[in-house]
Amino acid sequence: MNRRLLPLAGLVLLGAARIQAEEARAEAPAVRKDAIVVTGTYDPAALEEIDRSVRVLPARRLNPPAFMLDDVLRMDSSLDLQQRAPGAVQSGASIRGGTFGQTLVLLNGFRLNDVQSANHNMDVPLPLDAVDQVEVLRGSGSTLYGSDAIAGAVNFIARPPEASEFRFRAAAGNFGINQQRGSWSMAARRWSGQLGFAREFSSGFRENRDFRNLSLSAVSRVRTAFGDSELILAHNDRPFGADRFYGDFNSWERTRTWFAGLRQPLGAKTEAAFAFRHHTDLFVLYRDRPEVFTNRHAVESYQGSLRRRETLGRNARLHYGVEVYRDSIASTNLGRHDRARSAGYVAYDVRAWRRLSFTVGGREELHRNVRGEFSPSASVGFWVWQRLKLRASSSRAFRLPAFTDLYYHDPANRGSPGLRPETAWTHEAGLDWNAGSRIRGEATVFQRRERDGIDYTRASPGDIWRATNFRRLHFTGVEAGLEAMARREQRVEVRYTGLRGVQRAAAGVMSRYTFNYLIHGGLVTWQGGLPGPVLGRSRLGMYRRFGRDAYVVWDVWLAWGRGRVRPFAQFTNLTGSVYQEILGVPMPGRGVVGGVEIVR
Repeated sequence: MNRRLLPLAGLVLLGAARIQAEEARAEAPAVRKDAIVVTGTYDPAALEEIDRSVRVLPARRLNPPAFMLDDVLRMDSSLDLQQRAPGAVQSGASIRGGTFGQTLVLLNGFRLNDVQSANHNMDVPLPLDAVDQVEVLRGSGSTLYGSDAIAGAVNFIARPPEASEFRFRAAAGNFGINQQRGSWSMAARRWSGQLGFAREFSSGFRENRDFRNLSLSAVSRVRTAFGDSELILAHNDRPFGADRFYGDFNSWERTRTWFAGLRQPLGAKTEAAFAFRHHTDLFVLYRDRPEVFTNRHAVESYQGSLRRRETLGRNARLHYGVEVYRDSIASTNLGRHDRARSAGYVAYDVRAWRRLSFTVGGREELHRNVRGEFSPSASVGFWVWQRLKLRASSSRAFRLPAFTDLYYHDPANRGSPGLRPETAWTHEAGLDWNAGSRIRGEATVFQRRERDGIDYTRASPGDIWRATNFRRLHFTGVEAGLEAMARREQRVEVRYTGLRGVQRAAAGVMSRYTFNYLIHGGLVTWQGGLPGPVLGRSRLGMYRRFGRDAYVVWDVWLAWGRGRVRPFAQFTNLTGSVYQEILGVPMPGRGVVGGVEIVR
């Protein structure tokens, strides 16, 4: 472990000795305990106890159920899902205005980010039925997770079932949509598991925008003498028409992902984890003339970690561990490359007087042929009274350039081997208001100061796009939310995120991704029971991107909530808005999908 961590370790241990002398005398605030989260914290904790801005998006418990993963992700105004096609066939997750390369995508804490290109980060191999909830960390997370978590992290949580159940659903709709998905859950005293699949097909809402999405998964847990062993196996296959995805070309692409992850406790204080990811990408620039320009890429990624925690008296814990990573690529365009790195971290967490909490930590990540990156962070939370909590945090993050950023070339794009890693500092302060079991609110102000941001730029429309380091880019923003629970389980949420960016770079430079962020994003959602056994849900999204006009998208879900046979329907973009989430790639108009679900 780098010697820069030694002063930090000494400080936290000294603080531990002082804090342990204090006894918890005040009564704990009477707050509502909601979901247990694992993102943004070193130990699982109730959402109210987290000192960072974290949002929990339900998936398995959402009523009516979501159709696809993107239906779940669109429930947070700070998470901008920039899609090139419906169904999240190829999309990027932008948090607080960051590019989708600056968002780390996780599956049960395992990294999914693709070393070839950030365009594949959201190739989540799980079907929707295998996802229990999605946790969104807003703000940098490199101290916990290493590279890429500059703007935040999205963690897909797959948990083995607690009861045996069989589900199957089938649906059809316009644009040639045809869907089937199902799951078989089994639960016993010492083990539980779920097998799941999903198939989604569309002939496309316009020429060369067809897609097929096949996902398979097995999630299991076995109770052993050391603790609960968890194993995830998943596969995804996505061929799709990519018209204008990367320029004025009628392209076609097929990506496939294989994933395996194992998490094994070694007693009460130690945990080991290992994961393997294999991802392939077949890219054809002209679908009708594949012989002109076709690329084949294959990526393999290994990750392993050993984590431990020590309890220091009644109020504090010390967390530390080591991690190793190795990524390699074999490509007809990029050539053969590999990258290995290792990291060590230490963090000190205190829960004092049952009203104050704070965490301070640091991570040193060492890279072969790249300078090491040190990522410190500190966060604090304080309950002013039982209904109001104040919190603040400051942290540093970084991102290594993808192999496409470094080495790729085609008629419209070119990488730059001399790119430097991105770095950023994020500072935020917020409050959480809990007015009992029916009303809650939150507000956060934040600033992110980026240096050497990576994007594709050009000086004029006729030039090629070239990977470049920006000098400096600063984002300042605010996010606020209010949720209320009424009778008959009626839930209403109102959320808003506003952002202002300031660039310090050469004037007249055109950017492909950086300046596609939302300057205003608002959501009004409702879900609850209608007369009879009908369940309903509505989402009204209002968006305005930098340099573009505002647009509104309204989606509605309806479902029968009882019995073994449950009809359902989904209505998307009822406003008929004409919009683009990625510049130059139009999205579909009004859509309707209907079907039936069987539950046993």
